[in-house]
Amino acid sequence: MSKRNNRLFWLAPVLTVLMLPTANAAIKQTKGDFEDKFRQLDEALPTPNVYRNAAGEPGHNYWQQQVDYVIKAKLDEEKRRIDATETITYHNNSPDTLKYLWIQLDQNKFRDDSMSALTTTFGGIGNRGPATKSASEGEPAQLSLDALRREQFVEDNELGYQIKKVAQKGGSELHYTVVGTLMRVDLATPLKPGTSTKFDINFGFNIVEEDAVSARSGYEHFADDEREGGNDIFLLAQWFPRLAAYTDYEAWTNKEFIGRGEFTLEFGNYDVSLTVPADHIVSSTGTLQNPNDVLSKEQQDRLEKAKKSDRTVFIVTADEALENEKAGTSKTKTWRFKADNVRDFAWASSRKFMWDAKGYDQGGNDQPFVMAMSFYPKEGGDLWKKYSTEAVIHTLEVYSRFAFDYPYPVAQSVNGPVGGMEYPMITFNGPRTELQDDGSRTYSLSEKRFLIGVVIHEIGHNYFPMTVNSDERQWTWMDEGLNSFLDGVAGREWDPNIPWGVEPRDITGYMKSSSQVPVMTQSDSVLHLGPNAYTKPAVALNILRETILGRELFDFAFKEYATRWMFKRPTPADFFRTMEEASGVDLDWFWRGWFYTTDHVDISLDRVYKLRLDTKDPDIDLNRQRESELEKPLSLTVERNKGEGRKLWVEKFEDIRDYYDDNDQYTATNKDRNTYRDFLKKLEPWERETFERAVREDKNYYVMEFSNLGGLVMPILLEMEYADGTKETMRIPAEIWRRTPKAVSKLIVTDKEKELVSVAVDPRWETADVDVENNYYPRRIIPSRIEAYKSKKSTSRTSMDLMHDSTTELKTGDSEEGDDN
Repeated sequence: MSKRNNRLFWLAPVLTVLMLPTANAAIKQTKGDFEDKFRQLDEALPTPNVYRNAAGEPGHNYWQQQVDYVIKAKLDEEKRRIDATETITYHNNSPDTLKYLWIQLDQNKFRDDSMSALTTTFGGIGNRGPATKSASEGEPAQLSLDALRREQFVEDNELGYQIKKVAQKGGSELHYTVVGTLMRVDLATPLKPGTSTKFDINFGFNIVEEDAVSARSGYEHFADDEREGGNDIFLLAQWFPRLAAYTDYEAWTNKEFIGRGEFTLEFGNYDVSLTVPADHIVSSTGTLQNPNDVLSKEQQDRLEKAKKSDRTVFIVTADEALENEKAGTSKTKTWRFKADNVRDFAWASSRKFMWDAKGYDQGGNDQPFVMAMSFYPKEGGDLWKKYSTEAVIHTLEVYSRFAFDYPYPVAQSVNGPVGGMEYPMITFNGPRTELQDDGSRTYSLSEKRFLIGVVIHEIGHNYFPMTVNSDERQWTWMDEGLNSFLDGVAGREWDPNIPWGVEPRDITGYMKSSSQVPVMTQSDSVLHLGPNAYTKPAVALNILRETILGRELFDFAFKEYATRWMFKRPTPADFFRTMEEASGVDLDWFWRGWFYTTDHVDISLDRVYKLRLDTKDPDIDLNRQRESELEKPLSLTVERNKGEGRKLWVEKFEDIRDYYDDNDQYTATNKDRNTYRDFLKKLEPWERETFERAVREDKNYYVMEFSNLGGLVMPILLEMEYADGTKETMRIPAEIWRRTPKAVSKLIVTDKEKELVSVAVDPRWETADVDVENNYYPRRIIPSRIEAYKSKKSTSRTSMDLMHDSTTELKTGDSEEGDDN
């Protein structure tokens, strides 16, 4: 799912914040306020079993279901409607006997009586956007034109599925019950383990206008095209009744589709025939089976050329696409695609599409060759011609280093009305060029960055979750967070100047906000999806890689996770356990702090004391005390007396001076020296050797006092500057907080010539510390700025505005539907 959309449409979910594990309540501190930040996560994670073991691997009895589809669908362009039949083969690989199957009916979300429609709230958190405007005190709330357009579209169109028939393959009809966005199909006979069943569904639905309802897919209308009535781009996703997943950890994952929580799906094989207007170009999951029926000889030759070309080759040129969109036809063509071992199927169709392609050779593996392709209208212009397909290939190159070679034969980027959405082998991406007064098209820096960023992000989703098949309905961060981390890696290898939103400083505003919820919160209940599911987990992984584990340990463990769960369904526990087991580092404290709590990082360096070893030698120690006394400011009274020329009594009458007038309390006596000798005699040989060495070396001893103001334990990263101008770094592991998580003191020893003059905590902003001003000792003057303003009635920036400053332009948005993220 994309990190940004130009149309921010914010709708609130039903507010139910995930509670932390009940086992935490069983461990309660009643004496004092100690909290064990390093307690193991065992009580919070599910118990390992034969399906998922304690190392985070698939267990020796791991299983998952398989669902195969044969679909025949027809796109009615004028009615903007899909009618289709599908034959579903369900393979029961579980150890359970199933009496019924649950089917996802995602199009039912758009019905006016759906849970999504009925629970959408007005105003408040989650609805800040073009739909509504929160009212100031004493003022009425305001309804936007976007919200009115949505209501009118739903009112004017019959939306959701029309289920025409559900029947056993070649047999009688099956009883079914529709429950919101789900349908239960009762089987004629129970489905035993190791067996399969086959049945047909005949269905149809009216395609939604994406702009009208802020959907993940739909049609986009171009009224200004020369063709009478204009043209459409059709993006078809969540378009066919799909089996809900049946898992070892939850059984049927039949949670209602409200909008933000995405999809939990089964892998299977697809054979899909798509009948569309004859002048349409189709982009789809899978590989085209009948090019002779739908492509000209010249187009087929261009495809062959593109496989070995160093640069992109146009299969449908800009001029050809422009000619196509001027005409129209009543004839149809059927495009047939096959896709093996995919968890979903999506497609796009339009006569407006130009089409370019370029082959990418991954080397000698199971899928060595990939065809990277882009489909876009004239509105995509030079922006898409230059960057889309190249960004696809760049993504494959980088992600394969961290995970596995791209497992499918094609990878596609399609321009359409959504901000960005992902499906196996195909992605929908939104940015375009801008029409100028002279009829030409250009693009801004932000649109260029948006396109590169969204293509990398959405193509990256082919690894997570299209191959590493996490449960998006429950845990958005498992695909969006991991993918945002990796798109940041890939993005900075493309252009480090683009604000990728995965640096620790990008999340500090959100982490100290009162509207933060734990990352482990269920997707539909998250208050601000962008920073919660994308930025925060991405930053956490970036910190884990760069600061806590280091690249070598992190990269090995992350790749181990990816390869272990390739084409399988991991849970958060599997990720946490694999990263810890493969890196060899205890990370429970890290997962608890970053994923289960709303603590933030704020480590304050409160004081630095300089200590010096007491040598016990009076000739040394007493002289040091005298020097220390002389460093104190002179009494103002004494200074002014001297200035006035006033003499002391002993200066007037020197004949009364005695020993104590010429020697102070810091003058060593023989008694002091005898005491020192007696002290040395009482030491054991090893004690005396140790002591005399310490006296001889005369090192500096500094005690630094730290406070943990944010509650999140993290390593203490120090940069120490010395009087000779040199600097030294020290990285203290987070375990320093294990017994005193609120405050610690640390002894730092330096050589005699290394006189400490200043200390900085986390000088490179590695840990997402929310207040860097208390990281300096001595405190520094705080840099700020001053601005002139017109009047005292200036509009103040809200805490919400400040929070969103913590995300980059590629991370904004908090849409209920989710394509804005």
